[in-house]
Amino acid sequence: MAKKQSKRRRSSPSISSDSQTPPPDIALWTGAGIRPTEQILAQLGRFLSSNQFESIEEANAAIQQFTTQGTSSSGPPATTLQQAQELIWRAAEAPPQQRRQLAKQALAICSDCVDAYTMQAELTSSLATARELYAAGVAAGERVLGSTAFVDDTGHFWGLIETRPYMRARAGLAQVLWRQGEQGAAIGHLQDMLRLNPGDNQGLRYDLARWLLNTGDDTALTTLFEQYPDESAADWLYTRALWLFRTKVSDTAPRALDEALAANPFVPTYLLGKKKLPRTVPTIMTLGHADEAIVYVLSASGDWSTTPGALAWLKERTALQTKIQ
Repeated sequence: MAKKQSKRRRSSPSISSDSQTPPPDIALWTGAGIRPTEQILAQLGRFLSSNQFESIEEANAAIQQFTTQGTSSSGPPATTLQQAQELIWRAAEAPPQQRRQLAKQALAICSDCVDAYTMQAELTSSLATARELYAAGVAAGERVLGSTAFVDDTGHFWGLIETRPYMRARAGLAQVLWRQGEQGAAIGHLQDMLRLNPGDNQGLRYDLARWLLNTGDDTALTTLFEQYPDESAADWLYTRALWLFRTKVSDTAPRALDEALAANPFVPTYLLGKKKLPRTVPTIMTLGHADEAIVYVLSASGDWSTTPGALAWLKERTALQTKIQ
């Protein structure tokens, strides 16, 4: 049976003179599948809101009509924000330079187009500029959504198309803050985003777990691991195993590492230097495969190398599992 695909990332752009740390490497807007899905859902919503239906059957027939006729049946954008967002969806498929120009045009149409800020932030190699753009996007999102959304929609925040630009911008801001050394602020953003959307469609929990491990916040990390007990991604399982090895408060670390090795046996190959990491980050990551291992090791190799005895423990445990098999 084919394993399901997980989150998508892209390689980092070059580093500018205002920082020696890479800009965010998460594909907030250019990732495959984001634009087509959200654009169609938004246009469907516009189509339904512009029509009145007397029954469920009539509404279903209208949806079938929309599916058959395509997005042209949704009608033109009704607001400047919708006009700007349509431009951003078009820009997502354009080359970088054209994408940048279209994002600026979108903001000229509507200064509250959150994804336009996010798109520009992804295209800059300056951390300082990216931070300003992501922060502007977050502020715009708060204006668009209004304060009641952060109360009424808590718990299923990502389930609304309207909230997703805000969540993308805030995730980008958290990444920049972490890279600039503002660890507490970065962690706070991800924790609050998981409060808004505990289903975590964005995969924020993986970065949060590694950040809490990095800062030594065992209490918060324990709570986070308990919140997602059935997680099977390599990022999660190897982080948990390393954390248990560091704390040395129980004998569960070996079992946790064995579970991680079973989930993705490719991680030790890259962590122990048996195979070199590629120069570019895989654009698609599949659970249990080498591309998942590469993405994890690119993010977490420092955690392992700075933990005394961790790599030796990994090597020993990997050899033991190989003998058993």
